[in-house]
Amino acid sequence: MKILVSACLLGVNCRYDGTGEMRESVKELMKDHQLIPVCPEILGGLKTPRCPAERQGDRVVTRDGEDVTEGYRRGAEETLKLAELFECSAAILKERSPSCGCGKIYDGTFTKTLKDGDGITAQLLKAHGIPVLGDATSELPYLGNLMRRK
Repeated sequence: MKILVSACLLGVNCRYDGTGEMRESVKELMKDHQLIPVCPEILGGLKTPRCPAERQGDRVVTRDGEDVTEGYRRGAEETLKLAELFECSAAILKERSPSCGCGKIYDGTFTKTLKDGDGITAQLLKAHGIPVLGDATSELPYLGNLMRRK
């Protein structure tokens, strides 16, 4: 199965703070699946490192007050193109991110408070029928079984 994966979860230094983290649970999936790394923020033209940003309704705003929504939307659209080009069956994205967060994201107050919701990219992928999982879900080892049930 081809799976779209947040590049930062494979150790690529593309997070807002210029870091990445090789997640062993994601790396394990390489044994049975083809992983397609992607960073929606980079695809959207945002630099690394960059000021932290959070969703505030339909907008994405940095801690300094800059509206970066357009970059996040552009990155989400480019990510969707890659998912479709590579015929990805699912996506595993970095949790809590204003781009990749799935199910829970920061609430836009920059106080580390979580709320229900999805990042811009996760929301777009889901709207196009691509299942999205967060990187810390306990279901990652069973991804193939989850996809067969759908």
